[in-house]
Amino acid sequence: MDVYGLLGNPVEHSLSPPMHEAAYEALGIDARYVTFEPDRDAAAEAVAAAETLGIAGLNVTIPFKRDVLDAVESDDVARRVGAVNTIDFSGDAPRGYNTDVAGVERSFAHHDVTIDGHDAVVVGAGGAGRAASFALADAGASVHIANRTVESAESLAADVPGATAGGLDTLDRVADADLLVNATSVGMEPDEDETPVPAEHLHADLAVLDAVYAPVETRLLREAADVGATTIDGAWMLLFQGVAAFERWTGRDAPVDAMNEALRAELE
Repeated sequence: MDVYGLLGNPVEHSLSPPMHEAAYEALGIDARYVTFEPDRDAAAEAVAAAETLGIAGLNVTIPFKRDVLDAVESDDVARRVGAVNTIDFSGDAPRGYNTDVAGVERSFAHHDVTIDGHDAVVVGAGGAGRAASFALADAGASVHIANRTVESAESLAADVPGATAGGLDTLDRVADADLLVNATSVGMEPDEDETPVPAEHLHADLAVLDAVYAPVETRLLREAADVGATTIDGAWMLLFQGVAAFERWTGRDAPVDAMNEALRAELE
Protein backbone atom coordinates (compact mmCIF):
# COMPACT_ATOMS: atom_id res chain seq x y z
CA MET A 1 0.00 0.00 0.00
CA ASP A 2 1.27 3.47 -0.90
CA VAL A 3 1.05 6.23 1.67
CA TYR A 4 0.67 9.89 0.73
CA GLY A 5 0.09 12.79 3.05
CA LEU A 6 -0.01 16.43 4.01
CA LEU A 7 2.75 18.28 5.83
CA GLY A 8 1.56 21.34 7.73
CA ASN A 9 0.90 22.96 11.08
CA PRO A 10 -2.00 23.00 11.78
CA VAL A 11 -3.58 20.32 9.57
CA GLU A 12 -6.61 19.12 11.53
CA HIS A 13 -9.13 20.94 9.32
CA SER A 14 -7.52 20.09 5.98
CA LEU A 15 -9.80 19.15 3.09
CA SER A 16 -7.07 17.21 1.27
CA PRO A 17 -7.54 13.79 2.94
CA PRO A 18 -11.15 13.17 1.85
CA MET A 19 -10.41 14.48 -1.63
CA HIS A 20 -7.45 12.15 -2.20
CA GLU A 21 -9.05 9.18 -0.45
CA ALA A 22 -12.00 9.54 -2.84
CA ALA A 23 -9.59 9.37 -5.77
CA TYR A 24 -7.99 6.17 -4.51
CA GLU A 25 -11.38 4.57 -4.02
CA ALA A 26 -12.64 5.64 -7.44
CA LEU A 27 -9.64 4.11 -9.22
CA GLY A 28 -9.18 1.11 -6.94
CA ILE A 29 -5.73 2.25 -5.81
CA ASP A 30 -4.37 0.65 -2.63
CA ALA A 31 -3.26 3.83 -0.89
CA ARG A 32 -3.96 6.05 2.10
CA TYR A 33 -3.62 9.79 2.69
CA VAL A 34 -2.54 10.90 6.16
CA THR A 35 -1.49 14.13 7.88
CA PHE A 36 1.82 15.10 9.48
CA GLU A 37 2.13 18.04 11.88
CA PRO A 38 5.78 18.59 12.86
CA ASP A 39 7.14 21.55 14.78
CA ARG A 40 7.14 24.74 12.74
CA ASP A 41 10.95 24.80 12.51
CA ALA A 42 11.31 21.17 11.46
CA ALA A 43 10.45 21.18 7.75
CA ALA A 44 13.71 19.63 6.54
CA GLU A 45 13.65 16.99 9.26
CA ALA A 46 10.06 16.11 8.42
CA VAL A 47 10.85 15.63 4.73
CA ALA A 48 13.84 13.44 5.59
CA ALA A 49 11.72 11.37 7.97
CA ALA A 50 9.02 10.93 5.32
CA GLU A 51 11.62 9.67 2.85
CA THR A 52 12.98 7.22 5.42
CA LEU A 53 9.47 5.95 6.14
CA GLY A 54 8.83 5.31 2.47
CA ILE A 55 6.12 7.95 2.00
CA ALA A 56 5.26 8.10 -1.70
CA GLY A 57 4.31 11.77 -1.86
CA LEU A 58 3.52 14.79 0.28
CA ASN A 59 1.45 17.90 -0.08
CA VAL A 60 2.88 20.86 1.81
CA THR A 61 0.92 23.69 3.36
CA ILE A 62 1.42 26.56 5.81
CA PRO A 63 3.96 27.25 7.27
CA PHE A 64 6.33 24.95 5.37
CA LYS A 65 5.99 25.88 1.69
CA ARG A 66 9.04 28.16 1.62
CA ASP A 67 11.16 26.09 4.03
CA VAL A 68 10.68 22.93 1.96
CA LEU A 69 11.91 24.79 -1.13
CA ASP A 70 15.41 24.66 0.36
CA ALA A 71 15.06 21.08 1.63
CA VAL A 72 14.43 19.36 -1.73
CA GLU A 73 15.41 19.70 -5.35
CA SER A 74 12.61 21.78 -6.89
CA ASP A 75 11.43 22.36 -10.43
CA ASP A 76 11.53 25.71 -12.22
CA VAL A 77 7.94 26.69 -11.40
CA ALA A 78 8.38 26.09 -7.67
CA ARG A 79 11.63 28.05 -7.63
CA ARG A 80 10.10 31.02 -9.43
CA VAL A 81 7.01 31.05 -7.23
CA GLY A 82 9.23 30.57 -4.19
CA ALA A 83 7.16 27.79 -2.66
CA VAL A 84 6.73 24.01 -2.79
CA ASN A 85 3.34 22.46 -2.14
CA THR A 86 3.95 18.97 -3.55
CA ILE A 87 6.84 16.55 -3.04
CA ASP A 88 7.38 13.40 -5.11
CA PHE A 89 9.60 10.70 -3.57
CA SER A 90 9.56 8.33 -6.56
CA GLY A 91 12.97 9.34 -7.93
CA ASP A 92 16.48 9.11 -6.57
CA ALA A 93 15.82 12.15 -4.37
CA PRO A 94 12.71 14.04 -3.22
CA ARG A 95 11.62 16.59 -5.80
CA GLY A 96 9.44 19.62 -5.14
CA TYR A 97 6.70 21.15 -7.28
CA ASN A 98 4.13 23.91 -7.03
CA THR A 99 0.72 22.72 -8.20
CA ASP A 100 -1.05 25.90 -7.07
CA VAL A 101 -0.06 27.32 -10.46
CA ALA A 102 -1.80 24.43 -12.20
CA GLY A 103 -4.76 24.95 -9.87
CA VAL A 104 -5.26 28.46 -11.22
CA GLU A 105 -4.77 27.53 -14.87
CA ARG A 106 -7.04 24.50 -14.74
CA SER A 107 -9.76 26.37 -12.84
CA PHE A 108 -10.08 28.87 -15.68
CA ALA A 109 -9.83 26.14 -18.32
CA HIS A 110 -12.55 24.08 -16.64
CA HIS A 111 -14.88 27.08 -16.98
CA ASP A 112 -13.92 27.59 -20.65
CA VAL A 113 -12.09 30.84 -19.88
CA THR A 114 -9.12 31.72 -22.09
CA ILE A 115 -6.08 33.26 -20.41
CA ASP A 116 -3.76 33.84 -23.36
CA GLY A 117 -3.82 37.40 -24.68
CA HIS A 118 -6.08 38.74 -21.95
CA ASP A 119 -5.62 41.39 -19.27
CA ALA A 120 -5.68 40.15 -15.68
CA VAL A 121 -5.76 41.78 -12.26
CA VAL A 122 -4.51 39.85 -9.24
CA VAL A 123 -5.46 41.20 -5.82
CA GLY A 124 -2.86 40.21 -3.25
CA ALA A 125 0.89 39.61 -3.31
CA GLY A 126 1.24 36.77 -0.81
CA GLY A 127 1.66 33.08 -1.56
CA ALA A 128 -1.61 32.70 -3.46
CA GLY A 129 -0.94 35.96 -5.30
CA ARG A 130 2.47 34.73 -6.42
CA ALA A 131 1.03 31.47 -7.73
CA ALA A 132 -1.82 33.24 -9.52
CA SER A 133 0.45 35.88 -11.06
CA PHE A 134 2.91 33.35 -12.45
CA ALA A 135 0.09 31.09 -13.66
CA LEU A 136 -1.55 33.90 -15.59
CA ALA A 137 1.66 35.35 -17.00
CA ASP A 138 2.98 31.94 -18.05
CA ALA A 139 -0.32 31.27 -19.83
CA GLY A 140 -0.01 34.50 -21.83
CA ALA A 141 -1.94 37.11 -19.83
CA SER A 142 -0.85 40.66 -19.07
CA VAL A 143 -0.87 40.83 -15.28
CA HIS A 144 -1.43 43.77 -12.94
CA ILE A 145 -0.94 43.12 -9.22
CA ALA A 146 -2.87 45.26 -6.75
CA ASN A 147 -1.96 45.00 -3.08
CA ARG A 148 -2.50 46.98 0.08
CA THR A 149 1.27 47.25 0.54
CA VAL A 150 2.54 48.67 -2.73
CA GLU A 151 6.13 47.60 -2.10
CA SER A 152 5.05 43.93 -1.92
CA ALA A 153 3.16 44.24 -5.19
CA GLU A 154 6.14 45.86 -6.87
CA SER A 155 8.49 43.18 -5.56
CA LEU A 156 6.28 40.43 -7.00
CA ALA A 157 5.81 42.27 -10.29
CA ALA A 158 9.57 42.44 -10.68
CA ASP A 159 9.65 38.63 -10.71
CA VAL A 160 6.65 38.07 -13.00
CA PRO A 161 7.32 38.65 -16.71
CA GLY A 162 5.64 41.82 -17.97
CA ALA A 163 3.67 42.43 -14.78
CA THR A 164 2.78 45.84 -13.38
CA ALA A 165 1.91 46.75 -9.82
CA GLY A 166 0.12 49.26 -7.64
CA GLY A 167 -1.89 49.79 -4.51
CA LEU A 168 -5.58 49.12 -3.96
CA ASP A 169 -6.25 52.47 -5.57
CA THR A 170 -5.48 50.77 -8.91
CA LEU A 171 -8.42 48.36 -8.61
CA ASP A 172 -10.29 50.52 -11.12
CA ARG A 173 -8.23 48.60 -13.72
CA VAL A 174 -10.66 45.72 -13.16
CA ALA A 175 -13.23 47.68 -15.19
CA ASP A 176 -11.12 47.11 -18.33
CA ALA A 177 -9.75 43.68 -17.43
CA ASP A 178 -10.80 40.25 -18.71
CA LEU A 179 -9.68 38.23 -15.68
CA LEU A 180 -9.72 38.89 -11.94
CA VAL A 181 -8.22 36.77 -9.16
CA ASN A 182 -8.75 37.50 -5.50
CA ALA A 183 -5.68 36.01 -3.83
CA THR A 184 -6.34 37.58 -0.42
CA SER A 185 -8.36 36.35 2.55
CA VAL A 186 -10.86 39.19 2.24
CA GLY A 187 -14.34 37.70 2.23
CA MET A 188 -13.37 34.62 4.21
CA GLU A 189 -15.43 33.54 7.21
CA PRO A 190 -16.16 35.16 9.61
CA ASP A 191 -15.81 38.33 7.49
CA GLU A 192 -17.89 37.06 4.57
CA ASP A 193 -19.66 40.42 4.21
CA GLU A 194 -16.44 42.02 2.96
CA THR A 195 -15.19 42.15 -0.63
CA PRO A 196 -11.72 42.97 -2.01
CA VAL A 197 -13.06 44.69 -5.14
CA PRO A 198 -15.82 47.34 -5.28
CA ALA A 199 -18.84 46.11 -7.23
CA GLU A 200 -18.72 49.20 -9.45
CA HIS A 201 -15.61 47.78 -11.20
CA LEU A 202 -17.18 44.40 -12.08
CA HIS A 203 -18.70 43.76 -15.52
CA ALA A 204 -20.25 41.04 -17.65
CA ASP A 205 -17.12 40.36 -19.73
CA LEU A 206 -15.06 39.51 -16.64
CA ALA A 207 -14.07 36.05 -15.34
CA VAL A 208 -13.57 36.10 -11.56
CA LEU A 209 -11.64 33.48 -9.57
CA ASP A 210 -11.84 33.91 -5.80
CA ALA A 211 -9.25 31.81 -3.96
CA VAL A 212 -11.44 31.93 -0.82
CA TYR A 213 -13.46 28.72 -0.37
CA ALA A 214 -15.02 29.29 3.06
CA PRO A 215 -17.63 30.38 2.23
CA VAL A 216 -17.75 28.87 -1.23
CA GLU A 217 -19.92 31.73 -2.48
CA THR A 218 -18.25 34.96 -1.41
CA ARG A 219 -19.64 38.46 -1.66
CA LEU A 220 -17.24 39.10 -4.56
CA LEU A 221 -18.63 36.15 -6.50
CA ARG A 222 -22.25 37.10 -5.75
CA GLU A 223 -21.72 40.64 -6.98
CA ALA A 224 -19.82 39.40 -10.03
CA ALA A 225 -22.66 37.01 -10.89
CA ASP A 226 -25.15 39.85 -10.51
CA VAL A 227 -23.53 41.71 -13.42
CA GLY A 228 -23.23 38.58 -15.58
CA ALA A 229 -19.54 37.80 -15.02
CA THR A 230 -18.19 34.25 -15.09
CA THR A 231 -17.56 33.16 -11.50
CA ILE A 232 -15.13 30.50 -10.25
CA ASP A 233 -15.11 29.69 -6.54
CA GLY A 234 -11.99 28.84 -4.57
CA ALA A 235 -12.89 25.17 -4.21
CA TRP A 236 -12.01 24.72 -7.89
CA MET A 237 -8.48 26.00 -7.30
CA LEU A 238 -8.15 23.74 -4.26
CA LEU A 239 -9.45 20.81 -6.29
CA PHE A 240 -7.19 21.25 -9.27
CA GLN A 241 -4.00 21.74 -7.26
CA GLY A 242 -4.86 18.39 -5.65
CA VAL A 243 -5.62 16.86 -9.03
CA ALA A 244 -2.21 17.96 -10.31
CA ALA A 245 -0.50 16.46 -7.25
CA PHE A 246 -2.39 13.17 -7.63
CA GLU A 247 -1.41 12.90 -11.29
CA ARG A 248 2.20 13.76 -10.48
CA TRP A 249 2.39 10.98 -7.88
CA THR A 250 0.47 8.23 -9.65
CA GLY A 251 0.99 8.93 -13.34
CA ARG A 252 -2.75 8.41 -13.85
CA ASP A 253 -5.56 10.74 -14.86
CA ALA A 254 -7.30 11.92 -11.71
CA PRO A 255 -11.00 11.10 -11.19
CA VAL A 256 -11.88 14.79 -11.06
CA ASP A 257 -15.61 14.28 -10.52
CA ALA A 258 -15.08 11.96 -7.55
CA MET A 259 -12.55 14.31 -5.97
CA ASN A 260 -14.79 17.31 -6.52
CA GLU A 261 -17.80 15.53 -5.03
CA ALA A 262 -15.83 14.59 -1.90
CA LEU A 263 -14.44 18.11 -1.55
CA ARG A 264 -17.85 19.80 -1.93
CA ALA A 265 -19.43 17.37 0.54
CA GLU A 266 -16.77 18.25 3.09
CA LEU A 267 -17.25 21.98 2.53
CA GLU A 268 -20.98 21.65 3.05
